Amino acid sequence: MTELVAASVAEWLDRWHLSIDGAVFETATSTLAPAHTATGHAVMLKVSHHDEERRGSALLAAWSGRGAARVLEHDGDAVLMERATGPRSLVHLSMSGSDAAATRVLCATAAVLHEASGAVLGSAQPPELVPLRMWFRQLFAHADELTPLHRRGAEFADALLDAEREVVALHGDLHHGNVLDFGERDRGWLAIDPKGLLGERAFDYCNLLCNPSPAFAREPGRIEARVAMVTDAAGLEPVRFARWLVAWCALSSTWHALDGDAAAAASVAGIGERALTLALA
Repeated sequence: MTELVAASVAEWLDRWHLSIDGAVFETATSTLAPAHTATGHAVMLKVSHHDEERRGSALLAAWSGRGAARVLEHDGDAVLMERATGPRSLVHLSMSGSDAAATRVLCATAAVLHEASGAVLGSAQPPELVPLRMWFRQLFAHADELTPLHRRGAEFADALLDAEREVVALHGDLHHGNVLDFGERDRGWLAIDPKGLLGERAFDYCNLLCNPSPAFAREPGRIEARVAMVTDAAGLEPVRFARWLVAWCALSSTWHALDGDAAAAASVAGIGERALTLALA
């Protein structure tokens, strides 16, 4: 642990009477420290360094443990939440032949989060959320510089956003690595690391179709099977959902392209191309 990383968490460890329980690590946007409380409960301390992470922490707190990790303390950049200690992994579940089971878990998690949206948005101090039209701004700005798939995705996004349905507080990054096992006998599968968005609930199901990896998602028949499963579980219109999926893939591909990762951009765009056949049905 570097002195800088240690300093970023030391104040909170002391304030909340925590003891470190593993390696403190950094991501591009935050510092995380696995710890125990004074009473021995497993927790994760997260100190955000980016507005997106701060916004996500606020939404996590507003969910109050409904479908998501429960927040125990939240003050400024720091959030203390319950820690996943269960052995199960949705990534492993999908990759080991039980993709349908993993997909059902993700759909069920999304449903609980969306059901809690009324309480989140109707609270005395609702969290600040980013509207989906703003989230898609880079696709709208760059679609014409990229491929026909990006232009079609931008067209779909614009039309869908002009006629949004069932607007809820969205996780914004719901996938196999962001729904963790908090224990079968305790809390079950719960979401972490939301982006904190506001928009049509169908959007939240798109990213799970691109995971746990684009190559896995593009295996023959997988996209079609997953679209059928998700739309049935979530009560979504298949063609409309497929258009959201195309729009999401175009947006994700745009981000990769702007980051200079042409291979990743093409990989995600390939999922969008497959989804396009369903979106034009």
